[in-house]
Amino acid sequence: MAMRLDRRRLLLGVGVSLAAMAPSAFAQSSLPVAHDLAQEVGLALRRGEPLIVLVSLDGCVYCERVRRSNLLPRLASGQAMVQVNLRSNEALQDWHGRPMTHDALARQWRVKVTPTLLFLGSGGREVAERMEGAYQPDFYDAYLDDRLSRARQRL
Repeated sequence: MAMRLDRRRLLLGVGVSLAAMAPSAFAQSSLPVAHDLAQEVGLALRRGEPLIVLVSLDGCVYCERVRRSNLLPRLASGQAMVQVNLRSNEALQDWHGRPMTHDALARQWRVKVTPTLLFLGSGGREVAERMEGAYQPDFYDAYLDDRLSRARQRL
């Protein structure tokens, strides 16, 4: 009986510890949403990086997997990135300060598949081939590293 009670206390203690650390460990669960593309690209370029843009769709399980597994760790390490939401009427400013919606921008970019990653340089020019779709999970980071390397060379 004493062994069973000790095990329960141990499990309860572990559970309480995990619950206490969860807010800090998992605080960042989404990407910053694009608001001013000229400013966002400018900040990335000042750091010598392209701006990664994830074009996502609400409810897309592949978008969520790419965001959590591949993009959020890079965001946490300082990579510049934003998200544009397909089919969203959320407002943003384009490269010239003109207002438009996320959906209008995604259509302007001719995005047909989500997730799509774009690698943007000066003036919003794509500086590496986009990544369309989820690819194989085991190789996604390798493809992403390759695109980032090419994008940095073209900045």
